[in-house]
Amino acid sequence: MVVNEPGSDLLLVGDIGGTKTDLMILAPAGEHFAPLARARLRSAEYPNLSRLLQEFLRTTGLRIKRACLAVAGPVVDGRAQLTNLPWGVEGAQLCRELDLEAVDILNDLAAIAHAIPALGSQDLLTLNAGNEHARGTKAIIAPGTGLGEAFLVWNGQNYQPCPSEGGHADFAPPTKALEALLPYMRTRVEHVSYELVCSGIGIPYLYEFFRDCGNGEESSALAQELALASDRTPLIIAHALDPRSPCSLCRATLEAFIAILGAEAGNLALKVFALGGVYIGGGLPPRLIPLLKEEIFLSAFCDKGRFSPLLASLPVWLITNPDVALIGCTVYGRARIKKDGSPSAHQSPPNP
Repeated sequence: MVVNEPGSDLLLVGDIGGTKTDLMILAPAGEHFAPLARARLRSAEYPNLSRLLQEFLRTTGLRIKRACLAVAGPVVDGRAQLTNLPWGVEGAQLCRELDLEAVDILNDLAAIAHAIPALGSQDLLTLNAGNEHARGTKAIIAPGTGLGEAFLVWNGQNYQPCPSEGGHADFAPPTKALEALLPYMRTRVEHVSYELVCSGIGIPYLYEFFRDCGNGEESSALAQELALASDRTPLIIAHALDPRSPCSLCRATLEAFIAILGAEAGNLALKVFALGGVYIGGGLPPRLIPLLKEEIFLSAFCDKGRFSPLLASLPVWLITNPDVALIGCTVYGRARIKKDGSPSAHQSPPNP
C-alpha cells in the first residue's frame, strides 16, 4: 500500500450514479493530472456516499485534500438528493466525515457539460454532421439509469455549463404508434415524465407496454429470465440485439426508446436554441449505436413541423468516452485549485 505525504495535492473525482459509482484519484502533472487509483463500485451496496468513499480511500492508502463529485440529482448550495438512489449528499458534511479541505458537488450533467470543450474527435461519433455555429449554445441529453439534460451558453469568454432537470418534464408521445403509451403509463405511475420512458428505468416500462398491448409475443423463456433479473434493461437490450435470434418484442422496445430519445433531444435543442450542436451522453446510447445510426433517431429529432429544417441543420454527436463525467470533474477541480486555494466546502463556485 502506497501512502502519500500528508500535504500532497491530490484530487478525488467521482461520477455518482443510481447504478454505479466511478471514482479516481489524480495527482498534479504539470498542467494536467495523472491517475493514481480508480474503482467502479455498485452504488446500492452502500448506505450512503460517505461510507462508499471511505472504503475506496482506505483501499488506496492515499491521502486527499479535496474532491469534485458529480451526482445524479439536482444540486442546490452544495447539497443534493439523488433522484434514483436514497442518498442525500452535502459537501460540507463530506468534508467533516472524510477530513477534507473542500468538496465540490456538481450535477452529473453539469459535469459532462464542463467536459464538452475538452473532448476531441476520438471522444465523439457524429450522428448528424449539420453546421456548428461558433459560440452557439450546446445541448446535452444523457439517458442512463435516469435521463439527464443540460446545456452550455457562451458568456463572452468561455462556455458556461447550465444544469437542468428537463428529463422530468411531462412526456408527450412523438408518434401515432406511441399515442397509447401515455394513458398506459398513467395507469402505472402518478406523473409520466420523459425519464420514465427514456432511460434504464424506462425501458422495462416500454417493454411491458408492447407486451401488454399485444404488439409482440413474449416467449416463456424470456419471461422467466426477466422475472429472475434484478435489472431487466440489460436483458431486453441483449435480446433485441442478438444477431442469431433477435426478439421482436425487445427490438420494438428499443426502437420506441430511440424515437423518444430523438424527439426529446429535438425538444431540448429548440428550447435552448442549440446552434452549437447536441451531444448525446449517458450509459445507454453507446450500447445502441447500430440503432442510433438508423433513420429512427434523426427522423424523430427533426420532426418539428416548420422547424424541421432548423433541426436538420444542427450537428448531433454521441459521446463515446465513458469517463466524460470524470473528465468534467477534473476540468472543474483543476480550475478551482488554480482559482482559489481555500474554497467554501459547501457551495458550488462560479464556472471556471
